[in-house]
Amino acid sequence: MINKDLIKEEVKIHNLEKMLDYQEGSVVSRTLINKEEGKVTLFSFDKGEGLSEHTTPFDALVYIFDGKAKITISKKDYILEKGQMILMPANEPHALKALEKYKMMLIMIKTI
Repeated sequence: MINKDLIKEEVKIHNLEKMLDYQEGSVVSRTLINKEEGKVTLFSFDKGEGLSEHTTPFDALVYIFDGKAKITISKKDYILEKGQMILMPANEPHALKALEKYKMMLIMIKTI
C-alpha cells in the first residue's frame, strides 16, 4: 500500500529532509510505502535516541540523509553520516543509535 497523501492525483517531487521533523527526546517515523513484499519508511532520531537490537525477515537498506548514527549489525558497529548507506541482511540482529540527531530512509525488501 502506497501512502495516498504522497500521490494525490499526480506524481510529485518530494524533499526527504523536509518530510519529517525532529522531536526532542523522540524517534519519529513516516511510512511512505507499505506492502507485503517491502516497506519504505523515513525516521528522525533525536541525539541519544535509538532502536534496540532486533531482527526482521527483510533485507534492508539504510540511507542517512542528515546527521550521524551508529548502526550495529551482528555485534559489529558502523558509524554513518549524511550521504552514506549500509545494507542489513535479513534475520541478522541490528540496532540503531543517534550519535547526533539524524534522519534516515529505511527500505526493506522481503527475502523470498
